[in-house]
Amino acid sequence: MTTFDGIVTAQQAEIDLEIEDEGEAIDVELVVFDMAGTTVKDDGLVEKAFALAADRTGLTDTAEKRAEALDYVRDTMGQSKIEVFRALTGDEDAAVRANEAFEQAYSELVATVGVEAIPGAEEVMRELRGMGVKVALVTGFSRATQCAILDALGWQEIADVTLSPAEAGRGRPFPDLPLAALLRTGATSVRSMVVVGDTASDMLSGVNAGAGLVVGVLSGAHDEDALEDAGADAVITSIADLPALLGLR
Repeated sequence: MTTFDGIVTAQQAEIDLEIEDEGEAIDVELVVFDMAGTTVKDDGLVEKAFALAADRTGLTDTAEKRAEALDYVRDTMGQSKIEVFRALTGDEDAAVRANEAFEQAYSELVATVGVEAIPGAEEVMRELRGMGVKVALVTGFSRATQCAILDALGWQEIADVTLSPAEAGRGRPFPDLPLAALLRTGATSVRSMVVVGDTASDMLSGVNAGAGLVVGVLSGAHDEDALEDAGADAVITSIADLPALLGLR
């Protein structure tokens, strides 16, 4: 398991974070955060949007099939939603229709029900950026839905880069999102990257990308066992605990 430590340098207003990897100290240059369940409260919006999409497209025709599909949605939280619908339908056209209906339903819920940040999320991201660490926000949603969430929270400028699967190549559990964030921000090494998320797919994506530290949070979809089984180096209650984990507080 990767160990970590935060080191305060002699520079004024500058904190140099380091990950210790097999005895070698590596500067932390980039933290990649998931959105729903990690930095943004989910409050069942994903499941509600799925139910609306299923109703509008006829995705499931019995209560039993609806329950099975919903279980799959829960198990695959964090993955690209179009990939989830491809697996559920086995048909590209049907998957595209269901995904469009899901994204529309989620955007409607954001507009009508509202969306909230995980307590401490905004402060943590601003704190990291204030110390020269790049911050990326990544998601399994489409760019349009991601923008709707960012607009609702007033987070248009909260991160150095925001990415959806279509902009990275493939969604989680593939490494494309963290690696695209690394390239976009100019970080020099995958080992200088920290990946933070609430699902097994987030953890696998970080591991597959070779991140120096992969951190699970318990504010979203999956529990500690699922996160650790998927490769989390550490599991914390929420993003608010990340600075202490990195030795900042």
